[in-house]
Amino acid sequence: MSQLLIRDLDDEIIIELKRQATANGRSAEAEHREILCNHLLPPFPKKRSFKEVLASMPYFGDDELFDVR
Repeated sequence: MSQLLIRDLDDEIIIELKRQATANGRSAEAEHREILCNHLLPPFPKKRSFKEVLASMPYFGDDELFDVR
């Protein structure tokens, strides 16, 4: 993995990062990583059950080709 070094940050940003990290039970580095991931990576879609996938399929009517009556 790569590393990222950010220079010349205001002290207020560092204080807020550490406050937020403490509130979330993480280190400042882990909090920084979480913020970057949450804001830069697309969210993963919610996994749907097989039933939900089937229910979302459009109905096009009965298929006469498979009518075995």
